[in-house]
Amino acid sequence: MSTPVFTRRSFAAISSSLVLAQAEERPNILWITCEDMGPHLGAYGDEYAGTPNLDALARRGMMYQNVWSNAPVCAPARTAIISGLYPTGTGSEHMRSNTILPSGMRMFPCYLRDAGYYTSNNSKEDYNLAHTGKVWDESSTRAHWRKRAPGQPFFSIFNFTITHESQIRTRPHEWIHDPTRVRVPAYHPDTPEVRQDWAQYYDNISAMDRQAGQILQQLEADGLAESTIVFFFSDHGPGMPRNKRWPYDCGLHVPLIVYFPARWRHLAPVDYRTGGKSSRLVSFVDLGPTVLSLAGLRPPSYMQGAPFAGRYAGPAPRYLYGFRGRMDERYDMVRSVRDHRFVYVRNYLPHRIYGQYLDYMFQTPTTRVWRRLYEEGRLNAAQRAFWEPKPVEELYDLPVDRDEVRNLAGQPEFQPKLKELRAALKEHVHRVRDLGFLHEAEMHRRAGRDAPYTMGHDEGRYPFHEIWQAAEQATSSSPPVERLKELLQHRDRSVQYWACHGVLGRGRQAATELLSELRLAREAQCPIVRILASEALARFGEPSDLKPSLKVLVQLANLEATNMYVAIQALNSLDAVGNRANLVVEELRRLPVKHPSIPPRMGDYVGRLVEYIAGKFGSGAERERTASANR
Repeated sequence: MSTPVFTRRSFAAISSSLVLAQAEERPNILWITCEDMGPHLGAYGDEYAGTPNLDALARRGMMYQNVWSNAPVCAPARTAIISGLYPTGTGSEHMRSNTILPSGMRMFPCYLRDAGYYTSNNSKEDYNLAHTGKVWDESSTRAHWRKRAPGQPFFSIFNFTITHESQIRTRPHEWIHDPTRVRVPAYHPDTPEVRQDWAQYYDNISAMDRQAGQILQQLEADGLAESTIVFFFSDHGPGMPRNKRWPYDCGLHVPLIVYFPARWRHLAPVDYRTGGKSSRLVSFVDLGPTVLSLAGLRPPSYMQGAPFAGRYAGPAPRYLYGFRGRMDERYDMVRSVRDHRFVYVRNYLPHRIYGQYLDYMFQTPTTRVWRRLYEEGRLNAAQRAFWEPKPVEELYDLPVDRDEVRNLAGQPEFQPKLKELRAALKEHVHRVRDLGFLHEAEMHRRAGRDAPYTMGHDEGRYPFHEIWQAAEQATSSSPPVERLKELLQHRDRSVQYWACHGVLGRGRQAATELLSELRLAREAQCPIVRILASEALARFGEPSDLKPSLKVLVQLANLEATNMYVAIQALNSLDAVGNRANLVVEELRRLPVKHPSIPPRMGDYVGRLVEYIAGKFGSGAERERTASANR
């Protein structure tokens, strides 16, 4: 048998092959995620927490200190992750909405699958966007990296729901964390119910920590711990009221721990240190692009997030952006932005209170006792604010006001920071062409069969600056009545929409001066304009305006005559009318609450509103009959 001879040329060829093989080798990537949880881990300095497994992961990896979910509720937050795009620009900001991406845009795991990855999701999706082809090799409660082909790199998610809002209120419960030792935020009343809910929240975190530890043990048992990059994060802040659903720091701030084994340390961020902390600003639109970068894939140019690790890591952003749209059955519109220290909030419907009645939120004991104490006049100013109309602008200094209860927007010494963050928000909403400045019903009408994103980038269908300017002017602290009159007479129905909100914000004085314009708007072609004009006339108009305005609202709340988005808005406005709506309570009770056109994920929203509004009138027996009919 002859001995092989290695020439310089053959050695070079082998070396090139090895380099090529090494270049094509890709890391395994594991995401361990949970729901409805802020950075309440021992590793983040929370001495009340009991999280030994995640604390150990943080000691081996690195913690990010300034991470925002872009939305304070699950579906739009997960939509930002899976797309790498701000949901405000794709029309998917509203809770459990149903939209599509333009052709050519894909959910980021699709690109991983193209590169040979096995992708598994265990198991929650809840995206507000339709799938863009095959996203997951498996997405189910049985999905696992163990089902991949031998040697195939994987991207796997394990999501734990034990920390979800619904688990805070499960009873009976045996508390592990002592409720008497819990820290009660300044905005919550200090009652046994509140303390028990917060303590149970921490109990659930400890249970989740054990589940996370089991996944890490499986990784170790499979011999993959040193070949897998591990992420841990939550989908948004705590499930407690005024945290969840609210785009303050307390609703958006989440933990993020990332571990890079030695084998893949060259892909780590430049500031990566074992057991270290990073002050870099990170948000959920960054996560998908970061995973692509770790896999050696350049993120598509349309993605709006910035990779913070991997081959294509980019510079840190100056700001993070949050939003609030429709939350289940309640319409609202809020935008927020933060830097390393301050949070700025812009409320575009300041006349709607923070704590609008929302069926799911009111199932939590804290919400109910908090509202009852407000009605009894037993709360201080910080605790009352949630149940009252909002200021147009808010500004908070996080290092000295972690609960965000001292609004600095009106203080002279903070005007430079206020203007800076206001300008940053303006630049952001213009850059993404924020579709929230269209009512949800109007957005779908303008988009037609197109993706909302496509419509949003068509100036002919969406004159963004003009509509944005109308929203800014109409919802300012004191918009001039003459300007509101001009906007009510504008050719664009979405400008008229914002003018109506401006009248509602100004109240009786503006409505009295604009009675003729509001009566014309009540007959407008746009149903949303008709609804808001009718609300204004029913609340602030002359006695003769009440019945015709209520008639419009009931007609447009009928699912058989309109669509779900219009019906939800009409019911929101009927609720805002208050006791005057008792004139139409019987008609309200007869409204259909189901319709084949309603997507399954949104099937209960109309029924919840009808039950709540009708239940405020009549006897207890009548309220129970209404509730039973709508179940």
